[in-house]
Amino acid sequence: MTTMTDPPRESFQLSMLFNDTRYRSLTFQAIAAIVLALSIWYLGNNLIQNLRAAGLNISFEFLGNPAGYDINQTLVDYSSQSTHARAALVGILNTLLVAFLACLTATVFGVIAGVLRLSNNWLISKLMSFYVEIFRNIPVLIWIVIIFTIMIAVLPGPRAFRGDEPEASMFLGIAAFTNRGIYIPQPYFTRGFGGFADLLLVIAILAGSFFATRAVNARATRIQEATGERPKTLLTNLAIWFGPLIVVFLALGLTFDIPALRGFNFAGGIKVGGPLIALWFALSIYTGAFIAENVRAGIQAVSKGQTEAAAALGLRPGRIMNLVVLPQALRVIIPPLISQYLNITKNSSLAIAVGYADITATLGGITLNQTGRAIECILLLMLFYLTASLVISAVMNVYNASIKLKER
Repeated sequence: MTTMTDPPRESFQLSMLFNDTRYRSLTFQAIAAIVLALSIWYLGNNLIQNLRAAGLNISFEFLGNPAGYDINQTLVDYSSQSTHARAALVGILNTLLVAFLACLTATVFGVIAGVLRLSNNWLISKLMSFYVEIFRNIPVLIWIVIIFTIMIAVLPGPRAFRGDEPEASMFLGIAAFTNRGIYIPQPYFTRGFGGFADLLLVIAILAGSFFATRAVNARATRIQEATGERPKTLLTNLAIWFGPLIVVFLALGLTFDIPALRGFNFAGGIKVGGPLIALWFALSIYTGAFIAENVRAGIQAVSKGQTEAAAALGLRPGRIMNLVVLPQALRVIIPPLISQYLNITKNSSLAIAVGYADITATLGGITLNQTGRAIECILLLMLFYLTASLVISAVMNVYNASIKLKER
């Protein structure tokens, strides 16, 4: 009778860290991490020693001092007596605002141009090709300056709205388009709970409507799979979206502050400054040209057999694009789209060219020049852009994982 015994384990040797495939990758990663840590330590120590030799030290106390300068467009309360930290917050919010708006509109421009580039209509296809080739091959800074210059030259000044027979008039009596910016009505509640609380309430209602419509659509899909007929959901979804909002608006007393010409400028309402419009539109059309190529590549990556099969079932071209082609093309479009969103966020730092007060203009410009704290300001700028980029990448990667093929 014989017994089976496990083979003796090989004793660990240092040479296995490089020769054994089980440990080699870990070894190289550990070496790279050590080299990186030593490099960071050397650079940081060198910086501290040089500052000490110059009688300086790293301190962020300047953020609590009065800023002493005005900002033309703010999303929160700010005055020249506010602190540098408050000015930096205004710059951060302005940067996030233009980045968010540009990402939305660039996506719309890019999807439309990418789809139309593949149109069977020769004229439309060539026009979209012209748009892509022209806008993506000229630096975005030039487009920012061009659009801002056109706004100043074409739109009338506020004084053109003055007098019994003014040269210019307000659009529908509620909005004014001037070379200083666009003035639109500002909504507010007469019986609200406060600005921030009202905003949270509206956001909560919109979020609830979003999930409610998803549930309605999911139910319609289950019925369609079971019976072959899909119930109509358009009116139900519209009621879900607009019904709660209308009730809340009426209950809280929604009204509007209409802008009016007072003195040398318009007062009241919401001012969308010319620098914001120029930066927003330039980033949108510039990045939209790159997104259009991503969309075109994603559509062409879908097999023609998918389109032919959908057409054989009697689907119209528009339904084929929406239900068959684009859902599959998203798996190719999303990864490069993430890079374009990151480019928009970083290219927003060019706002200083037209006087838009983003984080680079406030913290990295005026605050840096006033305080002389170059290292601290640059470190904070790097931290902001790094954090914003990582957050955008994380959110888009989650979405990318949700649409990828699920293999059994």
